[in-house]
This record gives sequence, C-alpha cells and structure tokens, in this order.
Amino acid sequence: MQPLFDDIECMMRIAARDQQAFRALYQEYGKAVYSLAYRVLQNGTLAEEVTQDTFLKVWQQKTQWDSQKGKLRNWLLTITHFTAIDRLRQEKRQPNLHPEAIEDLEELSLLTDGTESLWQDGTLLHLLVHQLPGEMSTLIDLAFFRGMSHGEIASATRIPLGTVKTRLRSGIQRLRELWLETQAQQSSHG
Repeated sequence: MQPLFDDIECMMRIAARDQQAFRALYQEYGKAVYSLAYRVLQNGTLAEEVTQDTFLKVWQQKTQWDSQKGKLRNWLLTITHFTAIDRLRQEKRQPNLHPEAIEDLEELSLLTDGTESLWQDGTLLHLLVHQLPGEMSTLIDLAFFRGMSHGEIASATRIPLGTVKTRLRSGIQRLRELWLETQAQQSSHG
C-alpha cells in the first residue's frame, strides 16, 4: 500500500500538527519501531511504551529530522534505540540478551558525552559505522541496530563466538576514536 505522504511532506505536516500525517507516520513505521524496541527490551508492554514515547517525541518535535542527513526510518529507529536503552536503565534490568550485547549497546550510547542530539539523528552514527572495516561495520550493525546477542551474531555469520566478541570490542573502540575525532573537529571549527 502506498503511503499517504512522502517522508518530507509527512514531517512538515506533523510540524504543523496534522494528525492525519501523524497517523500515516505511525502506520508506516510503527511496526519497525515496536520490533526494535521489543528486541532491546524483550518485553511487549515496555516495547509498546517505548514505541509510544518515540512517536510522542516526534509529535512534540523534541528532535528534528533532516532529510539531507539520512532516511526517516533510520532516524526513527535511532530514537527508538536510545529510548529503549533509557527504559532499560530506568527499569535497572537487562533483557534476555547476553550481558555483553547490552554492554556493547551502552558503550556506544555513552559516546555522546552530552551531545546526544547529534548522535540520535542517526546520521553521524551511520557515517562513523560505515568508516569501519567491512566486517566490523557488519558486526556493529547486527549488535547495535538489530539487537542481536553475540551468540546470535556468531550463528548468523558463522564466526566463532570469541572472534565476534573481540571484533565487536575493537569496532566499538574504533567508533569511540572516530567519535572523539569528530567532536574535536567540530570544536575546532565552532
């Protein structure tokens, strides 16, 4: 089924408080947002709450999507991911994922150091991830964006579990270095 509005028109209408556009956005992306929230939280009720919180942030214009920086879907999923991680912290619990996977996710989210709006739009994160060597980029994508545990990644990629863990750690460390370099460049130009 064809969406009522393209992404840019939809977001402009939402900014103007068009409820029909907001419903269209939810119909188009609600399942993907819920699915990611559920993968992170492993709890249907909490995933529904995170889905609602994500769309509420969009409606309240707490974050702004820039079509020049990336796809609307990626932006929404990045907001969802951070909202779900925040919910995990509030609940002071971990989902039924390997503890290492949650540590990876939290370590990536800690890179923001007070500049979360840049990170949350998803563009910068995707750019940095794509600067990693191919296999590191793939493993980070599987762990961070798809919410897979280390064991699931090992099974899916046919890479030994220990190697997956080592490469993820190296990838996260390299991401941290790239993030710090980006912040230093922005500071020197700002």
